[in-house]
Amino acid sequence: MEKYINEVEMAEILGTEHRDPHHFLGMHQQDGIYYVNAYKPSAFRMEVLDLTNQKQIKMTSVNDSGIFTAVVGEQPISYKLKIVEGSGYEWETYDAYAFEPVIQELDMYLFGNGTHYEIYKKLGAHLITIDGVSGVHFAVWAPNAKRVSVIGDFCGWDGRVYPLRNVSNSGIYEIFIPGLEENEKYKFEIKTQANYILEKSDPYANYAEFRPNTASVVTNLEGYEWQDDAYKERKASMNVLNQPISIYEVHLGSWKKAEGEPGYMNYRDIAEDLIGYVKEMGYTHIELMPIAEHPFDGSWGYQVTGYFAPTSRFGTPKDFMYFVDRCHQNDIGVILDWVPAHFPKDAHGLVNFDGTALYEHEDPRKGEHPHWGTMIFNYGRNEVNNFLIANAFYWINEFHIDGLRVDAVASMLYLDYGKDYGEWIPNPHGGRENYDAIDFFKHLNSILYKDHPDLLMIAEESTSWPGVSRPTNYGGLGFGLKWNMGWMNDFLRYLSFDPIHRQYHHNDLTFSMVYAFTENFALVLSHDEVVHGKGSMINKMPGDYWQKFANLRAAYGFMYVHPGKKLMFMGCEFAQFDEWSENKSLDWHLLEFEKHQQMQRYVKDLNRLYLDETALWFDDFTSEGFEWINCMDYATSIISLVRKSNQIDETLIAVVNFTPVPRTLHKIGVPYKGYYEEIFNSDDFKYGGSGVINTGTLTSFDERYDERDQTLSIKVPPLGMTVLKYKG
Repeated sequence: MEKYINEVEMAEILGTEHRDPHHFLGMHQQDGIYYVNAYKPSAFRMEVLDLTNQKQIKMTSVNDSGIFTAVVGEQPISYKLKIVEGSGYEWETYDAYAFEPVIQELDMYLFGNGTHYEIYKKLGAHLITIDGVSGVHFAVWAPNAKRVSVIGDFCGWDGRVYPLRNVSNSGIYEIFIPGLEENEKYKFEIKTQANYILEKSDPYANYAEFRPNTASVVTNLEGYEWQDDAYKERKASMNVLNQPISIYEVHLGSWKKAEGEPGYMNYRDIAEDLIGYVKEMGYTHIELMPIAEHPFDGSWGYQVTGYFAPTSRFGTPKDFMYFVDRCHQNDIGVILDWVPAHFPKDAHGLVNFDGTALYEHEDPRKGEHPHWGTMIFNYGRNEVNNFLIANAFYWINEFHIDGLRVDAVASMLYLDYGKDYGEWIPNPHGGRENYDAIDFFKHLNSILYKDHPDLLMIAEESTSWPGVSRPTNYGGLGFGLKWNMGWMNDFLRYLSFDPIHRQYHHNDLTFSMVYAFTENFALVLSHDEVVHGKGSMINKMPGDYWQKFANLRAAYGFMYVHPGKKLMFMGCEFAQFDEWSENKSLDWHLLEFEKHQQMQRYVKDLNRLYLDETALWFDDFTSEGFEWINCMDYATSIISLVRKSNQIDETLIAVVNFTPVPRTLHKIGVPYKGYYEEIFNSDDFKYGGSGVINTGTLTSFDERYDERDQTLSIKVPPLGMTVLKYKG
């Protein structure tokens, strides 16, 4: 055995336990000579091809172990390895262990501090060129591993072939493998301290195999030519929260199905169908239920294993770029449903990643959601926070996403969320608030809004936690919008009652205005309200067939005149009767029937009204944009209100009747003397209504009513809404 061979290191290489294989393998110098060590378990013979001096140097097998060595001279050389298999197959390759680290000291420092917001450009798999040699750089964080290798078709999935080095004992392992190209499948093989072998998908992978396969796939995000500069310039010039926001929530796998199995349309095909529809319907944004890679269709994307990979169900990352680009070219924003609250227990995912609770907590009282069967991220670990915050930047920077709807915020804020006594651990002060998660949100939102002030960060937060949508420098969590779950629950409960009983539940209709301006609220009728036995929106409505549709029109009308941005789940706009299922397309055939056509037209016109009438969105978040006229008329279940902008001639009055009794000569107090005109009525014949509308000019008269000096006498439709505009 050559004297420069370190037997201890060789034993660690052969035992697949070396944490820095580059220290032994590759070219090294000792006592004035340079030598090359290589480890190829399947090799029968190896040579060093000296590219500097154009000669071949035979390598010596060390104890027939698969380790080969050769002295190459007194000067360093540029070289390749020639490998000859026992079968006679041979090939040449640059030596993966001949390259300096790509991960630099600054990368390690920032990542350890939780502030490397572009760490996704360093960790994962990336096509790069070093010293004129092209290949793939692999890097992964696994600080507690005994050994990390990258495996794939390129090495027969043999973890002995390409062990990675632990860069400066940082816990980040890396290797550059020359000659690899796009579309290579790979995983990380991790040997734990207990000598178990784990095969893990890459947490930072940009693409993955189609389920049920779980390998990561090398892909190139570079080269897509974006065409959305005009859209980005328009967006940057405006205050995004002081604009109309009407969101169409979509599950890409079931909006429409492709013919045959598995039934998924490509991102590009979806773009052509969905964007035209959304634009025609008048929505301003599409919110996509989670499209990060996930193994189980029935999770709807909320159990993520590939946070940096658009799911391969619908195509490649560049196909998804095309989808977003086409949305922007049509002036439609794209919001992603984002899941930083928990992750699944799938063996190839983040759980027990390096043989320890790396991304989660060791103690299940802190690290597991018992009712979801998922793991909770450890927000007290800088590298975990960096993983998530960098992931948010990734979608925004690389895919031009306009906003993130953050799922299950309450489950992150409360240590006892969904847990019984003894299933959780209080914070250091004995409370149930998760201080680490609070700090995470403040860090996330402050840095995202600093770099992207036109972003929409939306919290699905179901409790009364204060300041969710208030700036972090005022003690808030820093979100831009918060889902108004209180309004949704109260309103749907109110609608469920037969109109004759609604007078006893009037508070459910009006209570939301008590707290309406404590947050920047979005009113939502989301996917969660039309699944798990809750019934579709149309089936929540009481009454006969006509009344169901009239009720739903009145409900949508009230939602659109109520302060707050808007969100509606797909299928609700044409009154789908069945609950939503991820396994089938929406019931588009219902549009063959007049009532569903009329409902679709109604929602389309409601969106147009919302976009055209500044008062409906100009001041959603303060009382300056809203006044009750009469919110106390519980006996008739009629409410009336004013929506205002900064222009008097844009003032609107909305009157909504939640009983099937039409009202003629109904008096309401109005804010200004003069003329009013009905601009919208849900009871119009074209929407399937009974035609109780107000025609011509309506003139106010001097009479004190509803504590106002001017009064109008109007018709109020049954189970309907009328909207009047002040004409001066």
